[in-house]
Amino acid sequence: MIRILLVEDHAIVREGIAKILATNKDLEVIGEAANGKDAVSLFAQLRPDLAIIDVSMPGMSGIETASQIRTRFQDACIIMLSSHDHEEDIYQAIQAGARGYILKDASAAELFAAIDVVRKGERYIPPAVARQLAQRIAMDELTERESEILKLISAGKSNKEIADTLGVSEGTIKSHVNHILSKLGATDRTQAVSIAIKKGLVHL
Repeated sequence: MIRILLVEDHAIVREGIAKILATNKDLEVIGEAANGKDAVSLFAQLRPDLAIIDVSMPGMSGIETASQIRTRFQDACIIMLSSHDHEEDIYQAIQAGARGYILKDASAAELFAAIDVVRKGERYIPPAVARQLAQRIAMDELTERESEILKLISAGKSNKEIADTLGVSEGTIKSHVNHILSKLGATDRTQAVSIAIKKGLVHL
């Protein structure tokens, strides 16, 4: 059972999302908050497996809320929920530590898919949103080591093979790969390579 904290300032929207989540037997909403301050407090009290937070809230924004939660609880799993696909919001949400970003017009199936992905430790960003993010980042420069790893990924190497090649741990490579995905606005390794090729970062 995945325990969820739902943070949304509009009661009718919050209730609607809660009803959707209730249709999935593997999900349980254990707390609800209408503002950022209450959300941070409830997260500390309940320690949910996942927080779904609205980006736009009066007072403390959803992005600031996510940032405060992640500062206190570095393993916090957060999905940002928004009515807009503004690239600045997307960028700030990822910078704040959110693992996922989903639009409010998404289907229940997409919401469930996003939850499944982020709970596995991966990032969920819909393709259209990922393109927006890539344009906004446009781009945070890759470090020399990240560029080296990206070229090895492009050559089809696994994390273990890259770790063996560079003489570091597989965990270190995984961390670098996550940074690469974030900087490129990619959801997975394949998309990262595609973006890198288009931007001329690697050549096959």
